[in-house]
Amino acid sequence: MMKIWIDADACPNVIKEILFRAAERIQVPLTLVANCKIQHPRSNYINAIQVAAGADVADAYIIDQAEPGDLAITADIPLAAGLIEKGGYALNPRGEMYTSDNIRSILSMRNFMDDLRGDGVITGGPAALNQSDRQKFANQLDRFLTKHVRK
Repeated sequence: MMKIWIDADACPNVIKEILFRAAERIQVPLTLVANCKIQHPRSNYINAIQVAAGADVADAYIIDQAEPGDLAITADIPLAAGLIEKGGYALNPRGEMYTSDNIRSILSMRNFMDDLRGDGVITGGPAALNQSDRQKFANQLDRFLTKHVRK
């Protein structure tokens, strides 16, 4: 059975709420992974794993534990790439599905932007999550679950 993994350290609460409702509705296991304690509703389908502090520890845990067909919710492009390489799927909180067709170019762009930030050319991050982003995420999640979850 497919599982949903949430890279919970940076996942917006509004996105977590959408995911909690989806996990309950379709009865699919959902695991939040973070290096701090994460609050979540009591549920037979929702749990949380606290990993050690450190860069990419949660990402490594998700990649290690995920199985082909699992879905990760993350804005971390290297995590998405690792999961796709393993046969999984990745969706970012803004509703963009990472695929084997687009992950290389997205990873290249991420590295390029990281270089620009390192050189001080770009100093800001992404815009705040807005209602349109939340709706795009919910729609993309619904399409994915309709296609990949069989009851």
